[in-house]
Amino acid sequence: MIVFDLECRRGQHRFEGWFRSSEDFARQEELGLLTCPNCGSADIGKALMAPHVGRKGNQMPVHAPSVPPPAAAPAPTTLPAPAPAAVAAPAVSSTPLPPEAMALMHKLARMQAEALKSSRFVGSSFADDARAMHYGEREAETIHGQTTIEEARELLDEGIAVAPLPFPVVPPEQAN
Repeated sequence: MIVFDLECRRGQHRFEGWFRSSEDFARQEELGLLTCPNCGSADIGKALMAPHVGRKGNQMPVHAPSVPPPAAAPAPTTLPAPAPAAVAAPAVSSTPLPPEAMALMHKLARMQAEALKSSRFVGSSFADDARAMHYGEREAETIHGQTTIEEARELLDEGIAVAPLPFPVVPPEQAN
């Protein structure tokens, strides 16, 4: 991860942005994905900043001796507000879901597990198998598997009922 000091050119707001790499920052900037958290402007650029060099893992932090500040330099009475973080993509909330939502998700997971007991996993041949059953080329049965969005749309266009499962399924050969 790399952190840059960013600046909104419209409102002169400064904030931090965390990125996977310099290339990731450049890509997001080029695509206009960066916005100012204060005013929403997409006119964002790197601000001047001091380099940050992390301490080596085998080095202990150096603690300054506790010496009171000289009388000539009064201690500040207030601290500046921290700069808001850059928002390059919608953040995932770390707030736990309400108990009702968790109960609903557990119920959906149990329903899916029960439905899959009477279904056969066909893997990536899902679209072909669904078509063959729909057109009477093979005996109909309940199946589940993997397909692309495009193939799923084509199946729906052909009148073949398909639906995504609410939770990912581990293929039988990959299950523990």
